[in-house]
Amino acid sequence: MQAGLLFWDFCHACAASSQQRRRAQTIGNQCLPNARTVLQCCKHLFCFRSSNGYGLQGLSIREACEAAGRGDGSGHCVDDSEISVLGPDDRPIPPKKIHSFDEVREFPREIQEQFRRAGFPGPSQIQAYTWPLALEGKDVIGIAATGSGKTLAFLLPAFCEMIRRGHNPDRYGPGLLVMSPTRELAQQTEQEAERFGACIGFNVVAMYGGAPKQDQIRKYRYGVHSIVACPGRLNDFLEGGQVRLDGVMCLVLDEADRMLDMGFEPQIRKILARIPRNRHTMFFTATWPREVRKLAADILYHPFKVMIGNRDELKGNQDIIQQVKVVDGYSKERAIVDLLNEAGLLDRYSSGKALVFAGTKRECERLSNNLYRAGVPCSSIHGDKDQRQRDDALNGLKTGKLKVLVATDVAARGLDIKGVGLVVNYDAANNTEDYVHRIGRTGRAGCKGFAVTFLDRRSDGGKAKGIMEVMQRTNQPVPSELRDMAGSSREDRGGRWGRLLSQIESAGVVVAPWLRPWEVWAWHVSTTG
Repeated sequence: MQAGLLFWDFCHACAASSQQRRRAQTIGNQCLPNARTVLQCCKHLFCFRSSNGYGLQGLSIREACEAAGRGDGSGHCVDDSEISVLGPDDRPIPPKKIHSFDEVREFPREIQEQFRRAGFPGPSQIQAYTWPLALEGKDVIGIAATGSGKTLAFLLPAFCEMIRRGHNPDRYGPGLLVMSPTRELAQQTEQEAERFGACIGFNVVAMYGGAPKQDQIRKYRYGVHSIVACPGRLNDFLEGGQVRLDGVMCLVLDEADRMLDMGFEPQIRKILARIPRNRHTMFFTATWPREVRKLAADILYHPFKVMIGNRDELKGNQDIIQQVKVVDGYSKERAIVDLLNEAGLLDRYSSGKALVFAGTKRECERLSNNLYRAGVPCSSIHGDKDQRQRDDALNGLKTGKLKVLVATDVAARGLDIKGVGLVVNYDAANNTEDYVHRIGRTGRAGCKGFAVTFLDRRSDGGKAKGIMEVMQRTNQPVPSELRDMAGSSREDRGGRWGRLLSQIESAGVVVAPWLRPWEVWAWHVSTTG
């Protein structure tokens, strides 16, 4: 069987009519070659099988890492078919969508030129649907997955508003305040603000802990249009009377759910008391739980809500190939060295990069040291590292000097490190939400990526079900070992159903989660006789 060929079987119920054949052919041509998946066409079932076990585009882990390291992606964020735009009364409204940057007449010529230099093919979905609302000065709630382009979704409308009002930072102080949960995300947002603000004469300062206060205050006193801050450090400056916020006309809460998880709500509310109530507020989050809704209701005025994807269920990026390896605790270290070698990351001349997540700061440091001794160019990042050490580690990975960065969950949210083709969950995430955010560090900007999770049968059984559900929602093959750990064959679906799924998937076929048992059973009977 030649690699690259895509085969399909027809459900016997449709009698393989010419119309159904043409529809199946269309779906087959749209699917990536070698993608192993099961699709449902109308009420019938079509099974697509691949000629190898590598999954998406036939890539091996080494090929995916090399391609991501070279930046061989489309540059376009992954599109989601589920999009909802709600008015202030929580009722759906006809959405306005921007299809190209040239459509936005509010963007200055210099910013349009910056888009062309950056090579962006067009607005991401969260940008395309929030810009029409935000540019009209409406309060906006943006709910979208990590890596979806939220930063420019809020920065550029704020810049346009300051231009329109002729904001003078020397007279009124900063006009834009962005609050971020972590220093890494604050630094990243600062870089984007500098990238698109410098061309129009806008200055920005990032305020976060772990770095000298005097350097941040000195930059602030030169006159800045924008502040990007972590709530704790900004609160320190406000209490010391060193920063004024009475001229803020645009407020942004980025990764609001993460800030609440980290216990920043009291500091956020203290900061809000220093900001004019007559302001434009934008609120961005990856999830939409009750406590996040309550905060949004308190600080926004008649907001419009843009939701990209079904954020009520956790779903991974379609460009990420998820794999699970069941590994005993004592053999994990050997397994990760083998995996990194397979990805080509022991070669200092490789273009690839990987992020490895450990459960604790101590384990993170121990693993990083052991990998370094094994010949892996790597470093670590966690809460006990000072700012200089964190910056050195991140810059080492970004420049390619390092091939692997071992991290705790401090790196799981918001970080956008170009060229990461592999994420390894050396210690499985404590919950499904953290798992989705971890694996979201790869498969960005149109590049494909691998996410490999190590599970210990004795200690990680409670984490297996959530991982399996995330894999199923993106039609990823679920290993029988993972299904057994999740207890699906005994508890969730019954013995015969579980055994049937294991039998089908062992043949290299993925069962889409929306299919009903009788449809899968009918297909199985028709193909096996």
